[in-house]
Amino acid sequence: MRNTSSHRPLSFPLLLAAVTLPLYLLDQATKWAVLHYVNYGEEIPVIPGFFDLVHWRNFGAAFSLFSDKTAHSNAFFIALSAVALLVLAVLAWRGKFADRLSRWGWAFLLAGILGNLTDRIFQGSVIDFLLFNLHVPFANPWPAFNVADSCIFLAAGLFIWQSFRESNSATPAG
Repeated sequence: MRNTSSHRPLSFPLLLAAVTLPLYLLDQATKWAVLHYVNYGEEIPVIPGFFDLVHWRNFGAAFSLFSDKTAHSNAFFIALSAVALLVLAVLAWRGKFADRLSRWGWAFLLAGILGNLTDRIFQGSVIDFLLFNLHVPFANPWPAFNVADSCIFLAAGLFIWQSFRESNSATPAG
């Protein structure tokens, strides 16, 4: 088995070019396709009873929280996204993403924030188009989402995974 702990983390420019930019472009391309080929409010069954392509708009945060469909709400989320991007840049500059998992998380988070920020600026809301019905009480159906949302979710998972790895390595054996 190969020891991967001695490998250096990928550089930020390489992650931007190889991960963030392609995911951002995929997010925007899929949303463009939805805007041009799926009517607003339409649901197209892909796997009947489980997965539909939809054209919905999210004026709030995750799960449409704080959604009031006003220009003030959109401006708030644009400002919040800009602050998050600034914080990510400062943290990266200060070396806070020193390991592989957190750098990958940084790249995914950046792609997700940029994708949804672009929607808010040019569309006035976030375009959601993936709808899964998991047939369980709390997810019947699961709220619609997009590629950018998936990137943010993956980033959160990577950051959590890294925090567990750090806490396990800091725990003395015994």
